[in-house]
Parts: sequence; C-alpha cells; structure tokens
Amino acid sequence: MKTIKISIPSLIENIKIIESFIDNAKESFEINDDIYGNIMISVTECISNAIIHGNQNDKNKLVHLELNVENDTLKFTIEDEGIGFDSNELKDPTAPENIEKTGGRGIFLIKHLSDDVKFEENGKKTILSFYMI
Repeated sequence: MKTIKISIPSLIENIKIIESFIDNAKESFEINDDIYGNIMISVTECISNAIIHGNQNDKNKLVHLELNVENDTLKFTIEDEGIGFDSNELKDPTAPENIEKTGGRGIFLIKHLSDDVKFEENGKKTILSFYMI
C-alpha cells in the first residue's frame, strides 16, 4: 500500500493545492481519465465542505487529506477539526422543496461520483473510494 498525506489551513483558496495534489496522484499512480474527473470533483467538494462547514472557515484549523493506493483501489480520506455532522440528517437536494436552492448538493454529487463513501468520527472524517478497473 502506498500512502500520501497533506494538510492545509482552512482557506477556500487552498483548494488549488488539493487540485495539484490530485494532478500529481494522477501521474504517479496512472489514474485514467475516466475516473480522474470524478475524483477531482468529489475530493475538492469534500475538502470545500470540510473548510466551510466542518472548520467554519477557521484558518487556524486544518483539513487533512490522505491518499491510500491498494491494489486497484484509491481511497481518499478527508478529515476536518470541526464538530462533525449527521449524514442521515442531510436534506434530499432532489426533493421538490429543495430543487431551487443554490446549495446542498455536494454530498449528493460525491455519493454519485465515488464508488464508495463512508462517514466516520461523527462526520469529521470522510473516506471516498474509487476503483481503477
């Protein structure tokens, strides 16, 4: 298993660092274009949620990203230093009362673009899995 880790202060402009991290992983682990886009959208959305909702844009709090590559699976673990959330309490963005709202679609997208999503430690840690085959 190969592991790469990075931590960033909770500033939304640091998403660029995460994009570079994913670009480097694409080259290092020969990630094909078919899943590259799904990874980029899912991981950056998850990091954005961690910065904004988890750490409340507190630049003194960090967001941690870890990539584990094992066999044909890429696992991205994103962890913030906030209080967490209950993933079962999220509103359905496809429900008629939510369809016009501008936010609330991030986790919906992540769940549809990732092969597997797990929320741990009361929602402070998210693990996104992508299969390379």
